[in-house]
Amino acid sequence: MSGDATNESIEHLKVHKIHSPDEVVRRVDGRVSLGVLGQVSNPPDITEGLGGTGELGEVLDDEELRERIVEAMQGIHDPEIPVNIYDLGLIYGFTIDEEKNVEIQMTLTAPGCPVAGMLVEQVAQRVGALPGVRASRVELTWDPPWTKDRMSEEALLELGLL
Repeated sequence: MSGDATNESIEHLKVHKIHSPDEVVRRVDGRVSLGVLGQVSNPPDITEGLGGTGELGEVLDDEELRERIVEAMQGIHDPEIPVNIYDLGLIYGFTIDEEKNVEIQMTLTAPGCPVAGMLVEQVAQRVGALPGVRASRVELTWDPPWTKDRMSEEALLELGLL
């Protein structure tokens, strides 16, 4: 299924903000102004987020730390789709280095997502604030493009797509 077809299959699940027809998408002081239906015509400026204090706080084994990281990401929801970002398949993966720094690669359902910067920052801050994590770095990527095939079975059921 192509990316456009996939996005159309979940488009009815998204919450859209209605704006007056004379509103246009523009950047003001580096921030994005929303246009008609809350859509942004170009990809977000924020493609990276950083979190953490640099202090370890607590020493955990990698398995327990992985579980805490996944739980933290499952607590973050895409405001347009009522599913957490992890089960939605927006997290492509993460690694934990020897010093307990976490590198996360994530995407969004569409490049014009109006909450892109907020989600990237929220993931970085939540994971970086976990005991046992020294620092976190989130990289936003568009390759490969997100498709609903990345969604968990639970997410598909919750959205009525299975």
